[in-house]
Formats: sequence, C-alpha cells, structure tokens
Amino acid sequence: MAVGNYRKAQVLKSEFLTPNMKRIVLTGKDLASFPEGFEAGYVKLLFTKQGRVLREDDAFAQLANNNIMMRTYTVRAFDKQAQQLTIDFALHEKEGAMAPASDWAKTAQLGDEIIVGGPGKTIGVDHRADWFLLVGDMTALPAISCYLESLPTCAHGRAVIEVTSPEDIQDLNKPSGIEVIWRVNSTPGKNSPLLDAVKEIDWQQGDVFVWCACEFDTMKVLRRWFKKEKGLEKERMYVSSYWKLDCTEEEHKAEKLADSNLPN
Repeated sequence: MAVGNYRKAQVLKSEFLTPNMKRIVLTGKDLASFPEGFEAGYVKLLFTKQGRVLREDDAFAQLANNNIMMRTYTVRAFDKQAQQLTIDFALHEKEGAMAPASDWAKTAQLGDEIIVGGPGKTIGVDHRADWFLLVGDMTALPAISCYLESLPTCAHGRAVIEVTSPEDIQDLNKPSGIEVIWRVNSTPGKNSPLLDAVKEIDWQQGDVFVWCACEFDTMKVLRRWFKKEKGLEKERMYVSSYWKLDCTEEEHKAEKLADSNLPN
C-alpha cells in the first residue's frame, strides 16, 4: 500500500536502449495515485545503506534503524491509465564503492520490487525563448529527451549531449529545427567535451534559454562560461549538477548546497 509519497512498484519491462542506458518500466496498483505531468521531474528510489533494494516487507524496520538511502532518477514517462512509470538508467560502476541503483537496474527482471518516492519537479524549459540550448551528459539524457519532446514543433536551437560510447547515441524525438550534437567521452566525469562543443556553436539572434545538467565540476565550468562569456542572467538558464565524480549522492548533495551558498 502507498504511504505518503512512497509507492511500491514492480518491474514490468527491462531493456537495454544502448550499452550504457537501460530502460525500466515499473507498474503496480500504487501507481494509480502517481500524479501526471512530472516527466523530466524526479523520483527517489529506496535502498538500504548496504546497497540492497528496499522491500515493502522490511521498510518500516529499516526506517526504524535509519538504514535507508535514496537515489534520484528522472521520470522519463508516465502512463496513468496503464499505471506504468518509465525510468532510464545511465549505467555506471564505482570502483570500490556501491552504485546501488545502477547495479539494481543492470539485473532487474520482471516482477522485481522497488519502492519509489516522489515525484518532484525540476525547472523546465521556458518556451517563450527565441531559441534553445540543451546541454548534458548521459545522466541528463532522459530529461533532455523529455524537454525535446515538449518543445513547440517550430522550436529551433541545439542540444549538446555527452555519451560514453558511440553506441550510446540515440534517435531522439525532437522538432526539426533542433540540431543534436553528440560528443563521446569514455571517462565520464573526466575530460568532458561539453564546454568545447558549446563554444563551437554559432550563437543565434534573440533570447536563448539554456538548460544544462551534468557532473558537478563540469557544471561549474559551463555555468561560469554562460555567465561571464555570454552574460546570461538566471532567468535565461537552468544549470545544475546531477552527480559528482567519486562522490555518493549524499556527498554530492552537500557539495551542491555549499555551492549554492557562494556569492554569484
């Protein structure tokens, strides 16, 4: 049974979209109360601190022992009538550390149970802009895909996306006026090609809206460039980090909070 914003779900479908991106479709009666309109927003997936997926039958015991951790993922799609929630996982490994959500997704099978918290919204794309620039690595690809699908058919601009291998390049549903620029980086979190790719873009006339999400240090470099070199104000961009190299989600969250308290 759903408790607050936490719902039990089961795996309905598990498939590789590319070598490093896996799509999990969840279903279950608890999703009947999951709200619509949160595509590109986020959900929290619940695990024990030992990295085991949290199950309904021991959730309260684990909560009482403060033995729960969460991992944040994008809502790729939600079909309320079918009670199906789609999440695309950018797969990764952490040498000598846990990657609970990625590890779970790699082996997820029909009927596997997981508890989902949320959803929560993220700042979307301002459709009033004259043109659009969307930038991100594979962790942001699900959100970028959602935003491309939501743009007006007459929209134009660029999407710059970093993937781990050439085989991770996907066909995206987008307006014909949006050019997708792919860059390959086999060492995510290091030597990101995103800034150089953005610098190569011909800046168009009119008001731009920039949406950007990627690794923390890469994000800071891009944010500085948008502010200093292009003079963009806060209202014209959303720039955030989805992860930080060699950090847990909890450590990354602390870094983001500290960064947000620094003077602009």
